[in-house]
Amino acid sequence: MFKERTSVGLDVHARSVVAAAIDGQTGEVLSRRLTPAYADVVTWLAGLPGPVAVTYEAGPTGFGLYRALTGAGIECVVAAPSKLQRPAGDRVKTDARDALHLAKLLRLGEVTAVEVPTVEREAARDLVRAREDVRADLMRARHRLSKMLLRHGIVYSGGRAWTQDHDYWLRRQRFDQRAAASTFDAYYDTVKLIEARRDVLDKEIVAMAGDGEYTAVTNRLCALRGIATLTGFALAVEIGDWHRFSGRTIGAFLGLVPTEYSSGASRSQGEITKTGNAHVRRLLVEAAWHHRTRYAISAHMLKRWEQASPAVRARADAGNRRLHQRWVTFADRKKRSTVACVGVARELAGWCWSLATLEE
Repeated sequence: MFKERTSVGLDVHARSVVAAAIDGQTGEVLSRRLTPAYADVVTWLAGLPGPVAVTYEAGPTGFGLYRALTGAGIECVVAAPSKLQRPAGDRVKTDARDALHLAKLLRLGEVTAVEVPTVEREAARDLVRAREDVRADLMRARHRLSKMLLRHGIVYSGGRAWTQDHDYWLRRQRFDQRAAASTFDAYYDTVKLIEARRDVLDKEIVAMAGDGEYTAVTNRLCALRGIATLTGFALAVEIGDWHRFSGRTIGAFLGLVPTEYSSGASRSQGEITKTGNAHVRRLLVEAAWHHRTRYAISAHMLKRWEQASPAVRARADAGNRRLHQRWVTFADRKKRSTVACVGVARELAGWCWSLATLEE
């Protein structure tokens, strides 16, 4: 139950904060447009009839305001935007109405809170997401280079692309037109620059994964096929507290469960919801493809298992066998590979949770 006297909703933007406060005793509603400076917000809240509880939606402004408010002794809840209930007939949206709506939901206890990461975890998560951004940049840069060569009728056929042999082949390319040569040099230099940035971030992530807060969880997750140090560390950082979930709920949190529209005797399921953390969902789907081939304990897997306990190795081995068998089952049922992969990824999320929360 809501126990504080005053409930406050904040509509937070980069250059302004619109506040609405409801006094539970007098019924008075106060509103104010504030600057985004934390001190300004804290000062205004301190002048309200206490005790005060505050909520605002999670968004691009981060959690700095939450930390400033809790540091000042003010109860604060960061609301999950996708879980906020809105009237179906409400067709007017303003900052003031949004702030008042948040204040009302907070008083009714209808705000679903998000987990606020620690400063250290948020910094590690920023590092992981920077690596993800660089990966996407590198893919685009490589596509630009390869498509530029394709327009000139130049196609590499010496094996896998973006290997050392491919790089030697790229550096041997020559063009009659000066403009084409300049274009090629620009695209090639961009690829090499982004590769250097990626390598720097990889070294930093490997160092943090090897000796830090998330080392134990990362080593456990790496016992599964398709999950190496970069992926394991990313999963550990993005999920944070694995005990918030169960093996059945973590798939829904990551948007790997099908949508459903059921009424009466009818039940219809559609595509996956794609809610929650898109980065973790992509990593799990990517890892799920590795379970398609026949399972065999490789030397590389044995080396990763050296960092885990016997209980973790046994659970991971059971998971690897189970996930490959799921691929076989889907293939026997003539499921499309993309659909099967998402199904395996959903179960892989459950096995990751099982390893992360395993009590030894």
